[in-house]
Amino acid sequence: MSGPELNNSSSPRAHKRRKTLEIPENKDPKEMAGATLDKGHEAYHSCLSSNKEWAAEYTKANPDFFGKSAQGQTPQVLWIGCSDSRVPESTILGQAPGALFVHRNIANVISPTDTSILSVVEFAVGAIKVKDIVVCGHTKCGGVNATLGNSKLGILDVWLQPMRILREKHHEELEKLEDPEEKRTALSRLNVQAGVDTLRRIPVVIEAMKERDLQVHGLIYNLHTGLLDDVETKEDESRKETRASTFTLQ
Repeated sequence: MSGPELNNSSSPRAHKRRKTLEIPENKDPKEMAGATLDKGHEAYHSCLSSNKEWAAEYTKANPDFFGKSAQGQTPQVLWIGCSDSRVPESTILGQAPGALFVHRNIANVISPTDTSILSVVEFAVGAIKVKDIVVCGHTKCGGVNATLGNSKLGILDVWLQPMRILREKHHEELEKLEDPEEKRTALSRLNVQAGVDTLRRIPVVIEAMKERDLQVHGLIYNLHTGLLDDVETKEDESRKETRASTFTLQ
Protein backbone atom coordinates (compact mmCIF):
# COMPACT_ATOMS: atom_id res chain seq x y z
CA MET A 1 0.00 0.00 0.00
CA SER A 2 1.30 3.45 -0.85
CA GLY A 3 -0.02 6.74 0.41
CA PRO A 4 -0.83 6.65 4.12
CA GLU A 5 1.71 8.38 6.34
CA LEU A 6 1.17 7.29 9.89
CA ASN A 7 2.74 8.87 12.93
CA ASN A 8 3.54 6.98 16.09
CA SER A 9 5.89 9.52 17.64
CA SER A 10 3.47 10.14 20.50
CA SER A 11 3.49 6.52 21.59
CA PRO A 12 5.79 5.87 24.58
CA ARG A 13 5.84 2.17 23.79
CA ALA A 14 4.71 0.52 20.55
CA HIS A 15 4.11 -2.79 22.25
CA LYS A 16 3.16 -3.48 25.86
CA ARG A 17 2.65 -6.84 27.52
CA ARG A 18 -0.94 -7.36 28.53
CA LYS A 19 -1.54 -7.64 32.22
CA THR A 20 -4.08 -9.95 33.77
CA LEU A 21 -6.01 -9.13 36.89
CA GLU A 22 -4.62 -10.93 39.92
CA ILE A 23 -6.71 -11.11 43.09
CA PRO A 24 -4.76 -11.98 46.26
CA GLU A 25 -5.88 -15.04 48.18
CA ASN A 26 -8.37 -14.48 51.00
CA LYS A 27 -9.01 -10.97 49.75
CA ASP A 28 -12.54 -9.84 49.03
CA PRO A 29 -12.45 -8.40 45.49
CA LYS A 30 -15.05 -5.79 46.44
CA GLU A 31 -12.64 -4.34 48.96
CA MET A 32 -9.80 -3.93 46.49
CA ALA A 33 -9.11 -0.27 45.64
CA GLY A 34 -12.74 0.57 46.23
CA ALA A 35 -13.77 -1.28 43.08
CA THR A 36 -16.74 -3.59 42.77
CA LEU A 37 -15.33 -6.66 41.06
CA ASP A 38 -18.28 -8.91 40.30
CA LYS A 39 -17.33 -12.52 39.90
CA GLY A 40 -17.05 -13.36 36.23
CA HIS A 41 -16.43 -9.73 35.23
CA GLU A 42 -12.80 -9.42 36.30
CA ALA A 43 -11.72 -8.75 32.72
CA TYR A 44 -13.82 -5.58 32.62
CA HIS A 45 -12.34 -4.25 35.85
CA SER A 46 -8.89 -5.21 34.65
CA CYS A 47 -9.52 -2.96 31.64
CA LEU A 48 -10.35 -0.04 33.93
CA SER A 49 -7.22 -0.64 35.97
CA SER A 50 -5.07 -0.88 32.85
CA ASN A 51 -6.60 2.35 31.55
CA LYS A 52 -5.26 4.23 34.57
CA GLU A 53 -1.80 2.77 34.01
CA TRP A 54 -1.95 3.59 30.31
CA ALA A 55 -3.01 7.21 30.90
CA ALA A 56 -0.29 7.65 33.51
CA GLU A 57 2.34 6.20 31.17
CA TYR A 58 1.33 8.48 28.30
CA THR A 59 1.28 11.53 30.56
CA LYS A 60 4.72 10.71 31.90
CA ALA A 61 6.19 10.24 28.43
CA ASN A 62 4.41 13.24 26.90
CA PRO A 63 2.84 15.63 29.44
CA ASP A 64 1.10 17.65 26.71
CA PHE A 65 -0.41 14.67 24.88
CA PHE A 66 -3.93 14.66 26.31
CA GLY A 67 -4.16 18.44 26.37
CA LYS A 68 -3.38 18.60 22.67
CA SER A 69 -5.65 15.65 21.93
CA ALA A 70 -8.58 17.42 23.58
CA GLN A 71 -8.16 20.40 21.24
CA GLY A 72 -9.19 18.43 18.16
CA GLN A 73 -8.32 15.63 15.77
CA THR A 74 -6.47 15.66 12.45
CA PRO A 75 -6.16 12.01 11.38
CA GLN A 76 -4.84 11.48 7.87
CA VAL A 77 -6.28 7.98 7.39
CA LEU A 78 -9.80 6.56 7.55
CA TRP A 79 -9.59 2.90 8.54
CA ILE A 80 -12.54 0.63 7.76
CA GLY A 81 -12.04 -2.81 9.26
CA CYS A 82 -13.61 -5.83 10.90
CA SER A 83 -14.89 -5.86 14.48
CA ASP A 84 -12.77 -8.95 15.22
CA SER A 85 -10.92 -8.47 18.52
CA ARG A 86 -7.70 -9.76 16.97
CA VAL A 87 -7.44 -6.86 14.51
CA PRO A 88 -7.15 -3.66 16.59
CA GLU A 89 -6.02 -1.09 14.04
CA SER A 90 -4.00 1.23 16.29
CA THR A 91 -2.13 -1.73 17.76
CA ILE A 92 -1.25 -3.54 14.53
CA LEU A 93 -0.16 -0.24 12.95
CA GLY A 94 1.72 0.94 16.04
CA GLN A 95 -0.21 4.20 16.13
CA ALA A 96 -1.04 6.60 18.93
CA PRO A 97 -4.58 7.92 19.57
CA GLY A 98 -5.53 10.51 16.98
CA ALA A 99 -3.71 8.97 14.02
CA LEU A 100 -6.69 7.10 12.58
CA PHE A 101 -10.39 7.76 12.04
CA VAL A 102 -12.06 4.37 12.43
CA HIS A 103 -15.15 2.42 11.45
CA ARG A 104 -15.45 -1.31 12.15
CA ASN A 105 -18.23 -3.82 11.61
CA ILE A 106 -18.73 -7.55 11.11
CA ALA A 107 -16.54 -8.66 8.18
CA ASN A 108 -15.78 -5.05 7.13
CA VAL A 109 -18.84 -5.02 4.87
CA ILE A 110 -19.32 -1.78 2.93
CA SER A 111 -22.86 -1.35 1.67
CA PRO A 112 -24.11 1.68 -0.31
CA THR A 113 -27.29 1.63 1.82
CA ASP A 114 -25.58 1.52 5.23
CA THR A 115 -26.10 5.02 6.65
CA SER A 116 -23.68 4.35 9.48
CA ILE A 117 -20.66 3.83 7.25
CA LEU A 118 -21.82 6.48 4.78
CA SER A 119 -21.94 9.02 7.62
CA VAL A 120 -18.42 8.07 8.69
CA VAL A 121 -17.11 8.45 5.15
CA GLU A 122 -18.91 11.77 4.66
CA PHE A 123 -17.41 13.19 7.86
CA ALA A 124 -13.92 11.75 7.38
CA VAL A 125 -13.60 12.84 3.75
CA GLY A 126 -15.75 15.97 3.72
CA ALA A 127 -14.94 17.48 7.12
CA ILE A 128 -11.68 15.99 8.40
CA LYS A 129 -10.19 15.77 4.90
CA VAL A 130 -8.37 12.47 5.34
CA LYS A 131 -5.82 11.75 2.63
CA ASP A 132 -6.26 7.98 2.48
CA ILE A 133 -9.00 5.42 3.10
CA VAL A 134 -8.06 1.84 3.99
CA VAL A 135 -10.44 -1.11 3.73
CA CYS A 136 -8.91 -3.96 5.71
CA GLY A 137 -10.10 -7.55 5.87
CA HIS A 138 -8.28 -10.40 7.59
CA THR A 139 -7.62 -14.10 7.46
CA LYS A 140 -9.80 -16.50 9.45
CA CYS A 141 -12.69 -14.03 9.45
CA GLY A 142 -15.79 -15.42 11.15
CA GLY A 143 -18.11 -13.43 8.90
CA VAL A 144 -16.43 -14.80 5.80
CA ASN A 145 -16.60 -18.32 7.19
CA ALA A 146 -20.32 -17.87 7.88
CA THR A 147 -20.85 -16.62 4.33
CA LEU A 148 -19.24 -19.74 2.91
CA GLY A 149 -21.59 -21.88 5.00
CA ASN A 150 -25.36 -22.26 4.75
CA SER A 151 -26.53 -21.99 8.35
CA LYS A 152 -29.28 -19.54 9.30
CA LEU A 153 -27.84 -16.75 11.46
CA GLY A 154 -30.77 -14.39 12.02
CA ILE A 155 -30.03 -10.71 11.45
CA LEU A 156 -26.51 -11.61 10.34
CA ASP A 157 -28.00 -13.18 7.22
CA VAL A 158 -29.14 -9.71 6.14
CA TRP A 159 -25.81 -8.12 7.04
CA LEU A 160 -23.74 -10.71 5.17
CA GLN A 161 -25.93 -10.59 2.05
CA PRO A 162 -23.42 -8.50 0.04
CA MET A 163 -20.74 -11.13 0.67
CA ARG A 164 -23.09 -13.97 -0.16
CA ILE A 165 -23.71 -12.25 -3.50
CA LEU A 166 -19.94 -12.18 -4.00
CA ARG A 167 -19.83 -15.89 -3.22
CA GLU A 168 -22.46 -16.49 -5.90
CA LYS A 169 -20.74 -14.24 -8.44
CA HIS A 170 -17.35 -15.91 -7.96
CA HIS A 171 -18.66 -19.42 -7.35
CA GLU A 172 -16.51 -21.16 -9.95
CA GLU A 173 -13.19 -19.67 -8.88
CA LEU A 174 -13.92 -20.22 -5.19
CA GLU A 175 -14.92 -23.84 -5.74
CA LYS A 176 -11.59 -24.51 -7.44
CA LEU A 177 -9.85 -23.85 -4.11
CA GLU A 178 -9.79 -27.11 -2.17
CA ASP A 179 -8.07 -25.68 0.91
CA PRO A 180 -10.79 -24.11 3.15
CA GLU A 181 -8.37 -21.47 4.41
CA GLU A 182 -7.43 -20.44 0.87
CA LYS A 183 -11.11 -20.17 0.01
CA ARG A 184 -11.80 -17.97 3.06
CA THR A 185 -8.87 -15.70 2.24
CA ALA A 186 -9.96 -15.47 -1.40
CA LEU A 187 -13.46 -14.34 -0.39
CA SER A 188 -11.94 -11.90 2.11
CA ARG A 189 -9.96 -10.33 -0.73
CA LEU A 190 -13.02 -10.18 -2.97
CA ASN A 191 -14.92 -8.48 -0.15
CA VAL A 192 -12.17 -5.89 0.28
CA GLN A 193 -12.13 -5.21 -3.46
CA ALA A 194 -15.91 -4.83 -3.48
CA GLY A 195 -15.69 -2.44 -0.53
CA VAL A 196 -13.11 -0.30 -2.30
CA ASP A 197 -15.32 -0.20 -5.41
CA THR A 198 -18.32 0.88 -3.33
CA LEU A 199 -16.35 3.68 -1.68
CA ARG A 200 -15.13 4.94 -5.04
CA ARG A 201 -18.76 5.39 -6.12
CA ILE A 202 -19.64 7.71 -3.23
CA PRO A 203 -19.90 11.32 -4.51
CA VAL A 204 -17.81 12.88 -1.72
CA VAL A 205 -15.06 10.33 -2.37
CA ILE A 206 -15.19 10.86 -6.15
CA GLU A 207 -14.84 14.61 -5.64
CA ALA A 208 -11.94 14.25 -3.19
CA MET A 209 -10.13 11.80 -5.50
CA LYS A 210 -10.39 14.32 -8.31
CA GLU A 211 -9.72 17.52 -6.39
CA ARG A 212 -7.07 16.51 -3.83
CA ASP A 213 -5.82 13.03 -4.78
CA LEU A 214 -7.64 11.07 -2.08
CA GLN A 215 -6.65 7.41 -2.39
CA VAL A 216 -8.56 4.27 -1.42
CA HIS A 217 -6.56 1.15 -0.54
CA GLY A 218 -7.32 -2.49 0.18
CA LEU A 219 -5.43 -4.65 2.70
CA ILE A 220 -5.65 -8.08 4.29
CA TYR A 221 -4.29 -8.62 7.81
CA ASN A 222 -2.66 -12.02 8.24
CA LEU A 223 -3.41 -13.41 11.69
CA HIS A 224 -0.61 -15.95 11.31
CA THR A 225 2.12 -13.35 10.79
CA GLY A 226 0.73 -10.04 12.07
CA LEU A 227 1.51 -8.48 8.69
CA LEU A 228 -0.61 -6.57 6.19
CA ASP A 229 -0.85 -7.72 2.57
CA ASP A 230 -1.86 -5.45 -0.27
CA VAL A 231 -5.05 -6.20 -2.20
CA GLU A 232 -5.01 -5.22 -5.87
CA THR A 233 -7.47 -2.36 -6.41
CA LYS A 234 -5.90 -0.41 -9.27
CA GLU A 235 -8.11 0.85 -12.08
CA ASP A 236 -7.46 2.55 -15.41
CA GLU A 237 -8.37 6.12 -16.25
CA SER A 238 -11.25 5.05 -18.47
CA ARG A 239 -12.99 3.31 -15.59
CA LYS A 240 -12.39 6.30 -13.31
CA GLU A 241 -14.01 8.63 -15.84
CA THR A 242 -16.97 6.31 -16.39
CA ARG A 243 -17.57 5.95 -12.67
CA ALA A 244 -17.30 9.68 -12.07
CA SER A 245 -19.78 10.50 -14.84
CA THR A 246 -22.19 7.86 -13.53
CA PHE A 247 -22.15 8.59 -9.81
CA THR A 248 -21.35 12.32 -9.57
CA LEU A 249 -24.57 14.10 -8.61
CA GLN A 250 -25.31 17.80 -9.13
